[in-house]
Amino acid sequence: MAAGLLLACLTAYVLETYTLQPGLGRHPRAGQPPYPDSSPDNLFWFLQVSDIHISKFHDPKRVPDFLKFCTETIDAIKPELVLVTGDLTDAKTKSKIGSIQHEVEWQTYQTILKQSRVLEKTKWIDIRGNHDAFNIPSLESVTNYYRKYSAFRRDGSFHYLHQKPFGNYSFICADATPVPGPKRPFNFFGFLNQTKMAELSALSSNAVHSNQTIWFGHYTTSTIISASPGIRQLMSSSLAYLCGHLHTLGGLAPVLHSRHRQGTLELELGDWMDNRRYRILAFDHDLLSFADLTFDEWPVVLITNPKDVVYHNPTQEPLERVQYSTHIRVLVFSPSTISSVLVSIDGVALDSAEHVMGPLFVLPWNVKDYREGVHQIEVKAKDQAGREKTQGHKFTMEKDHLFTFDFLPSFILLSNHSIMMKVVFILLTIVYLILMVVIRYLPKPQLKETPGLLILTYFSLQVLCNTSTIYFPVVLFTLYTALGPWFIGEVIDGQIGACFSFGVLVDGYFVEDSLTFFIGILQLLFFNFPLTLYLCWCLLLRCRGARFLSHIKYSGWVCSVLVHLTVLMLFAWQLHSCYFLLEAYGVAAFLLSPMRTWTVMLAMALAYQVWTTNESAIAVYRNLIKNCPYS
Repeated sequence: MAAGLLLACLTAYVLETYTLQPGLGRHPRAGQPPYPDSSPDNLFWFLQVSDIHISKFHDPKRVPDFLKFCTETIDAIKPELVLVTGDLTDAKTKSKIGSIQHEVEWQTYQTILKQSRVLEKTKWIDIRGNHDAFNIPSLESVTNYYRKYSAFRRDGSFHYLHQKPFGNYSFICADATPVPGPKRPFNFFGFLNQTKMAELSALSSNAVHSNQTIWFGHYTTSTIISASPGIRQLMSSSLAYLCGHLHTLGGLAPVLHSRHRQGTLELELGDWMDNRRYRILAFDHDLLSFADLTFDEWPVVLITNPKDVVYHNPTQEPLERVQYSTHIRVLVFSPSTISSVLVSIDGVALDSAEHVMGPLFVLPWNVKDYREGVHQIEVKAKDQAGREKTQGHKFTMEKDHLFTFDFLPSFILLSNHSIMMKVVFILLTIVYLILMVVIRYLPKPQLKETPGLLILTYFSLQVLCNTSTIYFPVVLFTLYTALGPWFIGEVIDGQIGACFSFGVLVDGYFVEDSLTFFIGILQLLFFNFPLTLYLCWCLLLRCRGARFLSHIKYSGWVCSVLVHLTVLMLFAWQLHSCYFLLEAYGVAAFLLSPMRTWTVMLAMALAYQVWTTNESAIAVYRNLIKNCPYS
């Protein structure tokens, strides 16, 4: 019954989180002119790049490639605006474990901006990411190099208004970087308290009269802990939220796009650091189109009319303008002259698009031919250097035809990972503690025939729960994992702090970061629980009369080797965690770490104790099992 209730709750949560809210309505200017035609009016484009991670230690090509991006790419595309959504520098030690703000990395970033003269060519808005906040005690700190070397140099959230003859476009930055900023990894989650949420609410109110509103930030909304009413609700009147941070999850999710229940698109951009990704976006008659691109691949093709059906937002976009359009519209960019732009729909070649001005190419079309169903448009562009690129997408004229995104990107971007990890950690801890307490007081099992695996598991748990020298250490250890400080040390250079499962306390500030719960889950699953099971296995062998040097007689070589190999691997994982702690937070944290360093000694002490103890409980259970055949 409990499992069914939990499954029902999970199903309801999934449906509520990943299903578009019904009855979102239409844009107030949905069918009003101007309509897309052959004119270059009502059009502008901009770029986004994220997670640059300029490093003094790693990937020497990262810097010259970014310099080339700021010269050749910017010169070819000529964007009116560039949004750099955080992690300008890497701020890691050579081992990639520790974190420190290297001034030389920031100087390198500034040198690129100056050498390329990119600030003279476009509006460059660069914001902080979590790496730019590593190991920074306050915004006024001398190590907050963002204030000294970035182009925009503005802390906190803000509203940038981009003004055009045909309207105003609002860009709202949601700055969720924690202050103070702990060393890695405990600032993976962003945080917006009630004060910051009120500031963002005011900024959102200032944008209500804009043609369109775009929100941008470093963190995905799923990695932002926000006060009521929640960050997604606050940005529900915007067309899209642009972010970075997740780096395609190491290639597991190369495309991370989804749609909030209120209709807002969330578009995470792959990193520059390893994947050299950037994004071009365009507003064409207030319809947003975009393409995620790889650096130094030409030509760049962006179809702005008709718009990709996957990314429709009927509440915030005048989508019906497409139905009254007279021309297919395509933006094509290249350092070389464009020689041809060929258009086809549903596999039928139409004609070559004609060049209008700048990157704009247009082709007349009859919208009535495509009023029903979903269609596929493809554009093949070629430049005089012989390079070709084909770009395509689906489009439709039908109202309320919204495509759903794949489950994995939606789960990653739309789930409240903070709450999920918190719930999983608390449930694992409570279930374990209740199980250990209840089993201690349950009646002893009666073994009258060859016992199965479940009976032997229950029997061994009973032995452990009644062997006080083993029971109390393992139970208190798991309780401490949930409540006690994991380590005490320099969470920020020069500032002593304490790390708990529920966050980090440093210099009188509490920094909430749900990655602590994730680490706690790993600790339970890969050390605490396996340690308990290993001790149960050892006690079962002790009840059969075994000692460490003779236990193979009772368990067999294969079983013994597999068990001890698994235990050694998990023990090595715990040792590596100790090394990580030493590298990340220093000697003090390494020595004052009950959950890492001290745990290694506890595990060795319990392993010794379980093979040498002569508690009476073992004798009692030995008598219960001595006449029972081994399974």
